[in-house]
Amino acid sequence: MLNCLVVALGGGIGASFRYLIGLIPLKEPFIFPVKTLVINLLGCFVIGLVASLAVKNSSLSPKLVLFIKTGLCGGFTTFSTFALETETLIKTGHIGLAVLYIALSVVAGVGLAFAGQVIVGK
Repeated sequence: MLNCLVVALGGGIGASFRYLIGLIPLKEPFIFPVKTLVINLLGCFVIGLVASLAVKNSSLSPKLVLFIKTGLCGGFTTFSTFALETETLIKTGHIGLAVLYIALSVVAGVGLAFAGQVIVGK
């Protein structure tokens, strides 16, 4: 139960950070989703950093790792988890599965976003 609270706290903070970054005004109107890209890339960097630190430093609190990886990064962006899982597949020699995971996530994810809008009638 304590782990759920740790994740919830981190998720709330991560989601709040994502919201606040979304409020940053840009000088020119951008069609390209710059803020989302920055959020996703920053989340990927943080989860990679924390995952590596957790492996190299066994004294790092598992609750802190859970708070940052699952909570903070998960609330900030689930893309960071996707990136870490893809990296793990590649690192463990499962290149084909990594490519399949990337393709399914991107193509099916975008397709399902369209499908959801079609169902609602947008």
